[in-house]
Amino acid sequence: MSKIPTLILNNGVEMPQLGFGVWQVADDEATAAVAAALQAGYRSIDTAAIYENETGTGKALAASGIARDELFVTTKLWNSSSETWTRENVLREFDASLEKLGLDYVDLYLIHWPRAMRDDYLTIFRSFAEIAESGRAKAIGVSNFEPAQLERLIAETPVVPAVNQVELHPYFAQSELRAFHARHGIATEAWSPLGQGRGLLDDPTLARIAAKHGRTAAQVVLRWHLQLGNVVIPKSVTPSRIRENFDVFGFELDADDLAAISGLDNGNRLGPDPAEFDWS
Repeated sequence: MSKIPTLILNNGVEMPQLGFGVWQVADDEATAAVAAALQAGYRSIDTAAIYENETGTGKALAASGIARDELFVTTKLWNSSSETWTRENVLREFDASLEKLGLDYVDLYLIHWPRAMRDDYLTIFRSFAEIAESGRAKAIGVSNFEPAQLERLIAETPVVPAVNQVELHPYFAQSELRAFHARHGIATEAWSPLGQGRGLLDDPTLARIAAKHGRTAAQVVLRWHLQLGNVVIPKSVTPSRIRENFDVFGFELDADDLAAISGLDNGNRLGPDPAEFDWS
């Protein structure tokens, strides 16, 4: 089985660089999908409260027979509602996620969206720091945060986020945000790393590089993420595709490949703009 490379987060926690995501996987499908991922070799699983599949994910983890300390489990607080979030709200939602997952702790807990217009993410993250201090989350971070919000967290809360999980793929490479993360010791994690199946994998540049290495376009994109230093969490429910996405350690992109892929960046965001997103 291929050894998954890891990153050391800013608090010393070791995180696998390749993980398995379960966005848009129904709860009754998540158990089989996560089981297939674990069998393929994945040890990092990324879920979220809003995915409504923490229970199915937890069942697969429990049935796997894999020691808890060999797994890395991420979930996220869905902080979208009409009310302003308080410490009590956060702790209640965290407890609910732990119960659904059937775990005593998670390895990483993230704020799903900044909702900067609500201005309660500082309160939320201070509550996260309390959870981390208790040992029930080994690391804490955020998702979809931009530099302005990250700077406030760094200045006004006791913990620098360990991770910022953001939309990132060759058409939307987020080079400025990645540079900000690097300056502040924040790991970059990519969601929709393969562009949500919306044309990226048909790009002729990726097809050419894939043919050169005898790989698929998806494998080339995942390899690009890994060589940039991103954490990446591809998602699939198809066992053969799950295995294919894991098989990205037997080749390396050269400088010309990396430059060609970097040249694909057109600023094309596929998901919501974090500056405007406020789904209540």
